[in-house]
Amino acid sequence: MIEIKIATNEDIERLMSIRLEMLKVVNILPEDHEFSDEIINESRDYFLTGDQMTVLACDGDEVICCASMSFFRIMPTFGHPSGKRAHLMNVYTRDEYRRQGIAQKMVELLIEKTWEKGATEISLDATALGRPLYEKLGFTASTECMVLSKL
Repeated sequence: MIEIKIATNEDIERLMSIRLEMLKVVNILPEDHEFSDEIINESRDYFLTGDQMTVLACDGDEVICCASMSFFRIMPTFGHPSGKRAHLMNVYTRDEYRRQGIAQKMVELLIEKTWEKGATEISLDATALGRPLYEKLGFTASTECMVLSKL
């Protein structure tokens, strides 16, 4: 039976394991890829102290899926008077568990908790594989955002 739960600090090793697995799969990295200390340490710190919520799906003791919501605040606007917003990320399901509705249940739980926290908008960066799920949940494409990255 698949259990879906909001992760706590006690889940840190499971969180790190599934995150690093997800990064390898999404970025098409070899199984033996070694991540930098910065990625590992900053990810661990963010899970433990960041303004975020992560949901895990487990099949017994094995973590099979994850999804995270990062919370942030910007200056209030007329459309978002609280300034509270969120960004959905790291939605990942192992191949053998895909197309069973697990990711949808995790994202729905995160959306519910995000609205409860007072956020007025959720953004995300969708892969082609994830886009149908997000559209099904009501997400729409946006042309509002431009990005400047420091590389």
